[in-house]
Amino acid sequence: MSSVARAFEGHGVVPDVVPKAPTTDIKVKYPSGVEVNLGNELTPTQVKDVPTVTWNAKPESYYVLAMTDPDAPSRKEPKFREWHHWLVGNIPGNNVAAGETLSQYVGSGPPPETGLHRYVFLVYEQPGKLTFDEPRLTNRSGDNRGGFSIAKFAAKYNLGDPIEGNFYQAEFDDYVPILYKQLGG
Repeated sequence: MSSVARAFEGHGVVPDVVPKAPTTDIKVKYPSGVEVNLGNELTPTQVKDVPTVTWNAKPESYYVLAMTDPDAPSRKEPKFREWHHWLVGNIPGNNVAAGETLSQYVGSGPPPETGLHRYVFLVYEQPGKLTFDEPRLTNRSGDNRGGFSIAKFAAKYNLGDPIEGNFYQAEFDDYVPILYKQLGG
């Protein structure tokens, strides 16, 4: 078993988010200088800006990139599982900026006293260029982000299992109230 699969299973990302773990890790680096590393702890302040994400892409293929939190509002009571933070499709190779943004990036906003949340990045290889019928979401509202399932989204578009993944954990810090204001809270 790869270290990625071991981490995904050890932290319950399998089965809470996906039924099968990817075998390779996505490289996720934030402008603050921190990197995502299979469950490491980061702060909402460190992950507030859009990260650079790279994976082993075939230049002629299209990909979906997702970032999702299965622990909304808490890991103990995940009634809004999953709250998706970022969703981009039709990414040519690993040029995320050239992809079609379905949901703009929103950083981590775990409520106070809800402990650590898992924030999971997944990449799927698309069978070809796709037409997505999901509503396009901005980073100025939290509407339509809860109750998402990346596994159901993947099934809907015949994406198969994720080819690469990574995740970090975060809990409340002083940036969270600022983020809530941005989302109209």
